[in-house]
Amino acid sequence: MTTVPNFALYGHEAQPSWLDMVHVERIPVRSSLFDWEIAPHVHDALLQLLYVVRGGGEVFIDELKWPVRPPCLIVVPANAVHGFHFLADTDGHVITAAQRPLEAAVKAVAPELLPMLRRPAVLLVDAASRAAEALPPLFEAMERETRVHEAGQMAVGLSLLVALLVQVARIGAAQPGDEDAVLRSRKAQQVERFKALVEARFRERVSIEDYGQALGVSAGQLSRLCREVLGISALDVVNARVVHEAQRELAYSLLSIKQIAAVLGFEDEAYFGRFFKKHTGHRPTDFRAMAQRRLAAA
Repeated sequence: MTTVPNFALYGHEAQPSWLDMVHVERIPVRSSLFDWEIAPHVHDALLQLLYVVRGGGEVFIDELKWPVRPPCLIVVPANAVHGFHFLADTDGHVITAAQRPLEAAVKAVAPELLPMLRRPAVLLVDAASRAAEALPPLFEAMERETRVHEAGQMAVGLSLLVALLVQVARIGAAQPGDEDAVLRSRKAQQVERFKALVEARFRERVSIEDYGQALGVSAGQLSRLCREVLGISALDVVNARVVHEAQRELAYSLLSIKQIAAVLGFEDEAYFGRFFKKHTGHRPTDFRAMAQRRLAAA
């Protein structure tokens, strides 16, 4: 089975999500380079929010297909396999944000928005609504902020994004049948349950057999399910989460590598080093030095 590509932005290999907290661009910037066909792929740590104002087409998210009829909003959470078929005149905005830091910010100021960030949705926008009037200024302000490159840029961008998500939630709440529109298939729901378990227990180095038992399926069934929905095995899902946390700790924390290994459930620092290099191509010490250089230059 062909593995679903893991991209940061479509066409660019995935990088640690701490490198780019929020990215904003117009839909044609990337889609036109690929003849308006964005093949199924996945972002393992990034959420995308699209506001389509012209054109249209179709979007595929976790085995479901929605028509894209502008004006509309499209929410694609991290780890959702998705692709697009756009008409050639399609225009609008695309925001890409690191999901976990965004959820942390939302949890602090508007925790009721969290469910919206974790499920795919396509929301029709009533152009006459007050929420719809608020969308263009917020998207435009975010786009301007990405060009500033001044102190506090991340804080401003994140604040604008939270304000934008409040408007998205209001639009979603006003739509009849929205719950039906975002229901995913049984298989996708099972994968979501697995991902939630991984999020809760990835530091414990739980076996795939134990995860399967908690979900009422065998390890083989769980891995086949993940391959079908995500394009990767169940073990790949767990390892990707561990690697992401290891990158975050190496980039931001003052913990020693031995301490990070222990926090992530590795009894042996050397084994952690081999695991990390296998999945990233870098030794932990080299990755930490690289991360610190990049953060210093940001």
